[in-house]
Amino acid sequence: MEYHDPKRKSNFVGKILMAAALTAVCIIMLKQSPTFGTPSQFSRHEEGVTHVLVTGGAGYIGSHAALRLLKESYRVTIVDNLSRGNIGAVKVLQELFPEPGRLQFIYADLGDAKVVNKIFSENAFDAVIHFAAVAYVGESTLDPLKYYHNITSNTLVVLEAMAAHGVNTLIYSSTCATYGEPEKMPITEETPQASKLGFMRSYFLNFLFEANKLKDQPLSTCFQAKKMAEDIILDFSKNSDMAVMILRYFNVIGSDPEGRLGEAPRPELREHGRISGACFDAARGIMPGLKVKGTDYNTHDGTCIRDYIDVTDLVDAHVKALQKAQPSKVGIYNVGTGKGRSVKEFVEACKKATGVDIKVDYLPRRPGDYAEVFSDPTKIRRELNWTAQHTDLEESLKTAWRWQKAHRDGYGAS
Repeated sequence: MEYHDPKRKSNFVGKILMAAALTAVCIIMLKQSPTFGTPSQFSRHEEGVTHVLVTGGAGYIGSHAALRLLKESYRVTIVDNLSRGNIGAVKVLQELFPEPGRLQFIYADLGDAKVVNKIFSENAFDAVIHFAAVAYVGESTLDPLKYYHNITSNTLVVLEAMAAHGVNTLIYSSTCATYGEPEKMPITEETPQASKLGFMRSYFLNFLFEANKLKDQPLSTCFQAKKMAEDIILDFSKNSDMAVMILRYFNVIGSDPEGRLGEAPRPELREHGRISGACFDAARGIMPGLKVKGTDYNTHDGTCIRDYIDVTDLVDAHVKALQKAQPSKVGIYNVGTGKGRSVKEFVEACKKATGVDIKVDYLPRRPGDYAEVFSDPTKIRRELNWTAQHTDLEESLKTAWRWQKAHRDGYGAS
C-alpha cells in the first residue's frame, strides 16, 4: 500500500514556486537591460555604414577580402560552410576586429535555399561579394556535378535571396578562364567567351579524355560552371536595378603582407591545388618534389604561361568595384598584371623565394589546362583606377613563404 506524504507534496510545490520566481526575476532583469529587445547591429541599416555579405569569407581570397573591408570600416558578415575555408582565418579576423557590429560569422551552406533566405531576412545587407566556390581544375573534371551545384546553383540561390530582400549590389568573383583559350593575347573584356557549344563539347570530351587519353584538352567543368553563373547574373540584371560587377581574375598568389592571413588548403586536395601551394609543399618536404604537368605547349619554354596576381591587389580590385558599383549598371573587368610568366619561370622564382632547390618532375598535360593566358588590364585601370602594385613574382612568393613557415600546420598552429 502506497503511503502519501503531504510534506513531499509541499516540498515539490515549493520548488516549482521557487523556479517560477527565479524565472520572473531573470525576465525583469533582462527587460531592464539597455540592450534587451534591441535588434542586432547586423540586422538594421545604419547611416554611413555599408554592411557586406562575404560568401566564402573563410577561404583564401575571401578572408583577405574580409580583412581589407574591415580595415576600411565596412561591416562584414562571413557565410561559409568550411568545406574549403578555415575557421582559423575567421578567428584571426575576430581577434583583430572584436568591436560589436564589425564582424559576424555564420556557418551555412549556400546550397540550402531556406537557410540562405533566413540569413537574408535576419540581416540588413547592403551588398554581396560572392567568393564561395570550389575551384580546382583537376577535381572539377573528376566530379563535374559537384561543381555545377556548388558554383552555378549556389549563385542562383544567392541571387534569388538578394532579389527577394532588396539587396541591390553584387560583386561576383569569376575567372578569366571563361574565355577558354583565345587565339589572340592578351585577353581583353571584348575577347569572346567560350561558346555554349564549346562547353557542351568539352563536357563530353572530359569523359572521353579519361577513357581514351585523348590529346585534346577540354575546358574544365569549373570554368563552365562559372560561365553559366555569369550568364544567370547577366540575364537577371537586364530587368533589374541591381548594381553588378563581375571580376574575371587570373592566377592568385601571395598573402597578407603583415603575416596575419595565408593560404591553407585541405591536405587531401594538394594534388589539385595552386602551383604556389605545391611549390611550398615541396620546399617544406611535405611532398618529395614538384610535378609540372605539360612541357609541350606552344610557348617559349614549353610550359603554360599565366598571369599571376597578388591577393592583396585582387582584393583591392574588389573594394574598388564595390565603391564604383552603380544601380542598373553592369561592369565586367579582367584583373591581372598584363604580363605572362611561364610555369618554369614561376618554379625558378619559387626556388629563390624559399631558398630551396626544389626537385621537379615533368609529366604529361593535365585535362582542362590552356597554353597561354594573360590579361590586358586597360579597362579596369581606366574605369576603376586600379593597377596591380605587387608585380614582383619573387617578392609575392616570399611574402607567402613567410606565412607558410610560421604556420606549418596552417591555422592549426603558429
